[in-house]
Amino acid sequence: MTALTILDGGMGRELKRIGAPFSQPLWSAQALIESPQFVAQAHQHFIEAGAQIITVNSYACVPFHLGEELYAKQGAKLAEKAADIAREVVTQSQQQVLVAGSIPPALGSYRPDLFEAERAYEICSTLFNAQDKQVDIWLAETIASIAEAQVIAKVLANTDKPCYFAYTLIDEVDQPIRLRSGELLTDAVAALLATNATGILFNCSIPEVIEQAIKDVVQVLAQHNKTLAIGVFANSFTPIKSGHQANGTFQTLRHVSEDEYLEFAKCWHQLGASIIGGCCGIYPSHINALATWRDSLEEIGSPELD
Repeated sequence: MTALTILDGGMGRELKRIGAPFSQPLWSAQALIESPQFVAQAHQHFIEAGAQIITVNSYACVPFHLGEELYAKQGAKLAEKAADIAREVVTQSQQQVLVAGSIPPALGSYRPDLFEAERAYEICSTLFNAQDKQVDIWLAETIASIAEAQVIAKVLANTDKPCYFAYTLIDEVDQPIRLRSGELLTDAVAALLATNATGILFNCSIPEVIEQAIKDVVQVLAQHNKTLAIGVFANSFTPIKSGHQANGTFQTLRHVSEDEYLEFAKCWHQLGASIIGGCCGIYPSHINALATWRDSLEEIGSPELD
């Protein structure tokens, strides 16, 4: 059976849960600015729960969340600060945990209609340079279109570190699996094979759409005789509809229990997923359930990804 590595859970909602300052539009950047000790605490919670990879809290270090003025003044410094915090927490933990640098949607989550390639390249390059010295691997998150993935691939062409591309999918069950842009996932996978990608993941999508997504990836890889690591960090949101305004209101959470999420994860692993964690609304308790299950498997995943 495929070895399994456990990724962390959703930073933003964990910050909110532990009482960090947290509001729109700053989202997870607010704690980074006002109370960075909460960011360290959240990372530590996920490590204690069994995560083998933690993700730098740079997701909201973009103009979409900070605003243009604050981003211009502090965006790079905040992303660097976030990377420093993650590295320090791992060092203090004295555990074999990898730090994943985060490349978030430069111009808005779930908003491929706002994407501008040149501007996105500038923002992603800034975040790359700010985090690079502290990270072990790269994780491009919540990718909504093929064009967005191609711009990020251009930025990540500047590193020899493992690069993972995580796509967000339309939350429609029993339909062909598509990115938020409406493009078929199978086309996105084929396009990714022309990059330096180490793996393909799915995040900020409901768990119910992931099974077919993994099957689509496996099919395309077989057709091209290629290999990529496959991973998942789904959310516990209600389905996100087209046109959702990510900075307008908090997306509604539903309660996906630890046991329910674990059952999804077991299916994903059986289909070939080797990296599993969680996104928005997946807490350290969920990660602990995943880690406990991982430890029960005969073949335990290693965090040394390449």
